[in-house]
Amino acid sequence: MEPPVKKQMLEEKEDKNGEANLNGFNIIKVLLNDAKSKRVHVHGKFKGSDEDAIITMVKTPFSEESIKSILTSDTTLTLEFQNDIYGQHSAHTNPENNIITTQIIKPATEKHLMKYGDQKVFLLNESAEDYRTKTLPYLTNQKFSINWVYNILDHKTESERIVYEDPDKKNGFILLPDLKWDGKQVTDLYLVAICHCRDIKSIRDLNENHLPLLKNILNKGVEAIKSKYGVEKNELRVYFHYQPSYYHLHVHFNHIHYDVGGISVGKAHLLTDVIDNIENIDSSFYGKKCLPVLLREQDPLLPILQNPL
Repeated sequence: MEPPVKKQMLEEKEDKNGEANLNGFNIIKVLLNDAKSKRVHVHGKFKGSDEDAIITMVKTPFSEESIKSILTSDTTLTLEFQNDIYGQHSAHTNPENNIITTQIIKPATEKHLMKYGDQKVFLLNESAEDYRTKTLPYLTNQKFSINWVYNILDHKTESERIVYEDPDKKNGFILLPDLKWDGKQVTDLYLVAICHCRDIKSIRDLNENHLPLLKNILNKGVEAIKSKYGVEKNELRVYFHYQPSYYHLHVHFNHIHYDVGGISVGKAHLLTDVIDNIENIDSSFYGKKCLPVLLREQDPLLPILQNPL
């Protein structure tokens, strides 16, 4: 999911059909324009509001239905060039075939502007001592709201999006689609399991007492995805992020063919590896292990971890 706060759908303006629109949004700065992911983050303000906002727009992937519609509807072609048997055109199709997923953070804080901007990334090693003496005090002193997580767990919001729930307060979880996935293309599948237990921040806190929880998430999460989407266990990548974007234990499930960000070495830790390390190597493995962390250049934690106490 997109932390550290829950993105909200635009409600500032509604047309006669009750659908939100972006009329009057004043652009301050394009924070990031990523050609690879076809994603853009824009900082601005809505007309009549003094609050900063961040709009994220992502071009949705082709679905089988949209492909059929594009190739059988009144799509028009404008020739750009022709070279022997090869021709390149600009295609103009029905707007319904070119939907852009749009998410909004409002009000956006300085932390959000920093998070969604384009910055250099650095790879550091965080020792167990670093975590105890630097990272954990930093997290304790910061005000990272995860009320949106509790809203989901308490069924105050997004209950209609829940794919599966085990309500057990110790070993249970809620499984629902990540906001990066539009729920259409199975090969782009991306869901997140959010634990009901509220006292586990990250994999750093995990030990042998949490093995029933971890195995429950793996087994029931995989089973639920197979039942609803027909995706087999060996077609799924199931993992944690460290450091996570928000400090409430959650697990990512995405299709192995989906090249989503955050799956590289230094960020992702497979759930099966986490279980194995705790069960067969050391019950407090992640409380002792030196872990890699990826930090952006404006992250306040970067100089803290770089400098000795």
